[in-house]
Amino acid sequence: MGKTVPAYRMALEEEISRWSGFARALRKSDREAFDELMDMCRTYASESSCATNPTVFEPMVMSILLGQQKRLLKLEQELKVFEKTEQASSIDQANKEPSL
Repeated sequence: MGKTVPAYRMALEEEISRWSGFARALRKSDREAFDELMDMCRTYASESSCATNPTVFEPMVMSILLGQQKRLLKLEQELKVFEKTEQASSIDQANKEPSL
């Protein structure tokens, strides 16, 4: 018996290929962002194949959302560290100023 649904990675590459005209029409910076999104899809291809969903686009979108969420969380953590550093710097600066 043959498979009725192609392997997810193959189907993913076919779907990405279908979007190549769209990608070519984008400005260079937008095309780079688009390529990053497609790379997110490739990153989570193994997990997406476990979804057993014959629709390729839905796991692609979920992969992109997951990648974006991870980026947001990382940036939020970096911002908290930066804010703590700034607060500490402000306190140190206030302690160094001579009293009048």
